[in-house]
Amino acid sequence: MVLESLFGPKKAEKKPARLFFLGLIYASIGTFLGLWIFKNQASLVLVFLTVMASIPLVFRTTKYEEEKDTKNTKELILLKSHSRALAAFMFLFFGFVLAFTIWYLLLPDRLLQITFNSQIETIRSINGGIITVSQSIISPAATSIDSAATGSTSVFVQIFSNNIKVMLFCIFFSFFYGAGAIFILTWNASVIGTAIGTFIRNNIATLAEKTGFLKIGGYFGIFSLGLLRYAIHGIPEILAYFTAGLAGGIISVAVIRHDFGSSSFKQVLADSVDLIVLSIGLVFFAAILEVYITPIFF
Repeated sequence: MVLESLFGPKKAEKKPARLFFLGLIYASIGTFLGLWIFKNQASLVLVFLTVMASIPLVFRTTKYEEEKDTKNTKELILLKSHSRALAAFMFLFFGFVLAFTIWYLLLPDRLLQITFNSQIETIRSINGGIITVSQSIISPAATSIDSAATGSTSVFVQIFSNNIKVMLFCIFFSFFYGAGAIFILTWNASVIGTAIGTFIRNNIATLAEKTGFLKIGGYFGIFSLGLLRYAIHGIPEILAYFTAGLAGGIISVAVIRHDFGSSSFKQVLADSVDLIVLSIGLVFFAAILEVYITPIFF
């Protein structure tokens, strides 16, 4: 995409916050074109178009991170260096989420059902509870959270195991498709944006019914709550998936660029293992927040 030329890996890592606006633009264009050209399949096409626009930057950044592995040997330095790329990816993801949320709030009901049909069905299959990335990918009907069971060990184990599965998906997709993890994460950005939009719409309707009108302060309060509900556990969870995706992508690039058994390949592989271990720790932390912390507030 034309805008991608303005955000190379080095620029993205120096000023990662700019990718928030890039994600906002990519997702908005994808939604508009999906609804305009592929109206009946818009809910899936908007994801693919957003992914297509993002792949060049994501792949170039992954390749740039792999090059760092061949130049540095100290793991702490490498992890700190990778953190800049992860920050850029996170801002890109936040841009996706905000764009999908805004479109969900602005579109009329008739177009809303068409544009986010697959996402709405995914959320319905979860049947209430707290929506996680893993629940929107793997057996959503089987992983819904019953409010009475929230906080139990069994729920924690279920969520943690499902999130680990998604993490593995990110690794495999990135390994086989280079930047494949961005598809899983973009799809989940659309599901999360739909969930936040649903939360905001429902609460706005409730507030308007009780007060007779909706004050601007009440609107922004509901909007903030909608974001906070999924941000508490969602941020470390998404960061874990980006970390795993980066690890898989680095290994994929290394396989192409280096011979098996070479010192460079071994260095890249060791760094990727560190990233995977870090992502497992983040998934574990996110599961704790989701099961034991988020229900306290929502």
